[in-house]
Amino acid sequence: MSCGSGYAISALAAEHATAASAIDRALMLNPNSAYAWSTRGIVSYYQNRPGPTLEAYERAMRLSPLDPSGYVLTCGLAFAHVIGGRYAEAMEWVDRSLRELPRYRTAVSLKVILCVHFGLMEEAHEWLGRLLQIVPGLTIAGYKSQFAPINPPEILVRYVEGLRNAGLLDECLLPV
Repeated sequence: MSCGSGYAISALAAEHATAASAIDRALMLNPNSAYAWSTRGIVSYYQNRPGPTLEAYERAMRLSPLDPSGYVLTCGLAFAHVIGGRYAEAMEWVDRSLRELPRYRTAVSLKVILCVHFGLMEEAHEWLGRLLQIVPGLTIAGYKSQFAPINPPEILVRYVEGLRNAGLLDECLLPV
């Protein structure tokens, strides 16, 4: 089993411990794989383990400093800081991710949530507008259905609260 399989097990089946074992095996076989370390980071995030998440993404960045998917790594570091309660650092990393790929949905969502956290409501509304351009029709219900199976529940609550406070609707309002 590869780290790609491990990620699939984690993201699709929420079997994070099984996924972590598969990724650890891949890392044993190739400890210099930036992709495997990045995958280890996301699975550690799903397990709500800030230290291992941070370590894995930092290692991936050291192994592949010019990675074309660097925006994923920098956003991963932002998530690591969020679950570690270091929101200022998270904002720095999410901004870096957005500089690399301004329409990266994951980073735009996190930017909205962080702006709300810091009370930057005008900026939160602006970023929510950008998010809705990327994902038209996004609602709280849709967000929860997509991310509830994989996000740590205590983190998901904070994300949903941030998106709701920024103005994301709970459900789609269809014209009558």
